[in-house]
Amino acid sequence: MPGSPTFLKDHYQARVRKFGPKLLQLLAEWTETFPYDFQEEKMVGHLKDMIRRIAPCDEAYWKRMNQLLQALNQKLATLSHGQEGLVKINATVSDKLVSFKTKPPPSIQRDILSVCSDPYTLAQQLTHVELERLSHIGPEEFVQAFVHKDSLDSTKSCFSDQNKTNNLEAYVKWFNRLCYLVATEICMPAKKKQRAQVIEFFIDVARECFNIGNFNSLMAIISGMNMSPVSRLKKTWSKVKTAKFFILEHQMDPTGNFYNYRTALRGAAHRSLTAHSNREKIVIPFFSLLIKDIYFLNEGCANRLPNGHVNFEKFLELAKQVGEFITWKQVECPFEQDPNITHYLHTAPIFTEDGLYLASYESESPENQVEKERWKSLRSTILGKT
Repeated sequence: MPGSPTFLKDHYQARVRKFGPKLLQLLAEWTETFPYDFQEEKMVGHLKDMIRRIAPCDEAYWKRMNQLLQALNQKLATLSHGQEGLVKINATVSDKLVSFKTKPPPSIQRDILSVCSDPYTLAQQLTHVELERLSHIGPEEFVQAFVHKDSLDSTKSCFSDQNKTNNLEAYVKWFNRLCYLVATEICMPAKKKQRAQVIEFFIDVARECFNIGNFNSLMAIISGMNMSPVSRLKKTWSKVKTAKFFILEHQMDPTGNFYNYRTALRGAAHRSLTAHSNREKIVIPFFSLLIKDIYFLNEGCANRLPNGHVNFEKFLELAKQVGEFITWKQVECPFEQDPNITHYLHTAPIFTEDGLYLASYESESPENQVEKERWKSLRSTILGKT
C-alpha cells in the first residue's frame, strides 16, 4: 500500500531505473573530463555515496559504477605521475635560470648548434616538448583560471578553494623560457658571422614549426628574435637573409586581432580533421592568445540572461574552444624523442634581460648615449667593472 516501506522502496528503485542511465552518463563524462575534481577525499566521498544509492537498484549499475571508479583511479594516477614529472623538470630548469656574468670562452661554450644542427630535427623536438606539456593540461584548469562566483547564485561552490592551474602556468613559463633561450643563443657568440648563423638557423626552425602546425614554438622563436637586445644587432642582421623571417613575422602579425595567424590556425585545424596520420593531426595553438580569447569570452558575456536563465550560448562557445584544445592536445607525437636535445631545451642556462643587454652591447657597441649609460651601468653591476 502507498506509504509502506516496500512501496517506497519499489517507487525509489523505479525512479532510479528511469534516471539511472542518464546519471551514469553524467558521472562518466564528469570523471573522464574533470578528474582533478576528484583528487580530494570530500569529492570521492560524494561520488561513493551516489554509488551506494544507485548501485543496489540494479546489478548492471553496480558493475558500471565499479568500472567508473577504476577508470577514475587510473586517470588520477596518470595525472599524479605527470605532475611529478613536471615538478622534476621545473626543479631542473629553476636551477639553471641564472644569467651569465660574462660570455664563456668558445672552447667551453656549449650552444644549440653543437647539440642539434638540423632545424627540422629541432622543430620536431620542440613539438615533442609542446605536446608532452600540453597533455597534462586539463579543461578544469581553464575553469579554475577564470572562475568567479555567480552573483545570482547564493550557493557556496565546493570548488572555490581550489587552485589547480599548475600545468597551465608551467606551460606559459615554458613559452617564456623558449623566448629567452632563443635570444640567449643569438647574443652568446662573440663573432658576428656566428650570430648570423644562429639567427638563420632559428628562422628555419620557426618555418618548420609553422609547417608542422606548432604555432606556440613558432611565436616563441619570433618573440625571442624580436627582443630588443637581439633586434638592435644591426651589423649581425645585415648578414642574415631576412626574407623568410619577414614572411613568418607576417603570419604572426597581431594586426586585425591576429587575422593571418587565425587563418593559418583554421587551415591547420581543417587539415587535422581530415588527417590520415598523427603528423597531419598536429595543431599546437599560440597558447597565450587562446587563453586571452577564452578570458574575454568568459568576462565579456554574462553567465545569466536578463530573465535569469543560464546563458547557454556563451557556455557552448566556451565548450567549443576548450573542446578543440582538448582534441589537439591528445594527439600522439609522431616524432621520436631525442633526450639529449630536449634536456638541453629544458636545462640550458639563459640570460636574464640585463644579461641579454650586456651581451648585446659587448657584441655590438652602444649607438647612442642612452645605450652607453646602460652598458656602463650593467658592466658595473654585473661584471663589477667601471
